[in-house]
Amino acid sequence: MFVILVYDIEQKRVGKVLKTCRKYLYWVQNSVFEGEISEANLIKLKIELKGIIDKDKDSVIIYSFRTTRYSSIEIIGIKKGGEDTFL
Repeated sequence: MFVILVYDIEQKRVGKVLKTCRKYLYWVQNSVFEGEISEANLIKLKIELKGIIDKDKDSVIIYSFRTTRYSSIEIIGIKKGGEDTFL
């Protein structure tokens, strides 16, 4: 499946969240990751993030897509990170 993950994390935990997300997804922009991921790895990622974040102060949003067949991406300005095979 293809996912887009965005987060808003307090400064003291943001480094750990960034490092964890980079193990599974491609960094696209500040606080944004995307990429193909198996269901098993998505479960692992969620478990790891739940162990890092403070649910009362932090936010992680994951958008899941079964396919990227009918999607496209348009970048206005500089391209920051990740792969060339995005949405």
